[in-house]
Amino acid sequence: MTVSPAMEPTSPLPPGPAMSPSPAAAASLVSEAATFLASVERVATRRHYLMCRPEHFAVTYAINPWMDPVVGVNRDRAIAQWESLRAAYLGLGHQVSLIDPAEGLPDMVFAANGALVVGGRVYGARFAHAQRAPEAAAYAGWFRGHGFTEVREPARVNEGEGDFLVLDEVILAGTGFRTDVAAHREAGDFLRRRVVTLQLVDPRFYHLDTALFPLGGDNVAYYPEAFDGGSRRLLQRMYPDAVIATASDAAVLGLNAVSDGRNVVLDMEAAELIKELECRGYHPVPVDLSELRKAGGGPKCCTQEIRY
Repeated sequence: MTVSPAMEPTSPLPPGPAMSPSPAAAASLVSEAATFLASVERVATRRHYLMCRPEHFAVTYAINPWMDPVVGVNRDRAIAQWESLRAAYLGLGHQVSLIDPAEGLPDMVFAANGALVVGGRVYGARFAHAQRAPEAAAYAGWFRGHGFTEVREPARVNEGEGDFLVLDEVILAGTGFRTDVAAHREAGDFLRRRVVTLQLVDPRFYHLDTALFPLGGDNVAYYPEAFDGGSRRLLQRMYPDAVIATASDAAVLGLNAVSDGRNVVLDMEAAELIKELECRGYHPVPVDLSELRKAGGGPKCCTQEIRY
């Protein structure tokens, strides 16, 4: 299965003479585009999610820039926020399954990192940090115990949907901080899908799902500064109509979001992103996960999608 790296764009035809529209014409074009995008009928599809209640959530170590053991967390508040997220999914008509939390694994609440599931095939996780390593077996065991017969124990370090995001024709895969680029090929071969590699460069966005999320099967929202130059150019070519997030939205993990094609569950503090999504015809569903953010997680981190 071919892994496509972030390559330089091919040379275009020689440009013709520059022609700039008048300010009034430009404003009119922008207005017309916004009106069209807002009128597009977005269609939600029912999803199946796996989640883990944060019974043992804590910040006792630091493995990303968001974590500070000195600050600590309020577990009761984290549980209440997580319950609100689960209720939002159920209210949208999605199915939510639960995996039992394990004592001593405070980050197990971040279910997205536990595996990547495509077509009923489960590509397991192999965590970069020892503190999270036991989570891999717990998630693989859940899938085996629930009738999944093709569960792959990976040879390469990867952190599941933290660094693998699935669209209709491709899996976007992050590397730079957690997932080994060799895992991109391993996952693509096992799942029989094309994988495109994207290079992350900002340690705040240590997983791909903190810097980009699929809006549906054919478009994304992302924060360009989280990626190297080659990856930015690749994303521009692949998704010319992408939603581009601001630095302020990225700083509250606004891109750690979950979309069903119409409804977008995201952090309530990502104000500009919420407005832009509304302009594009999406239905934002804001949630407060500020307590879980203290460990570097948002809605997507808490949500593993099971694809049959």
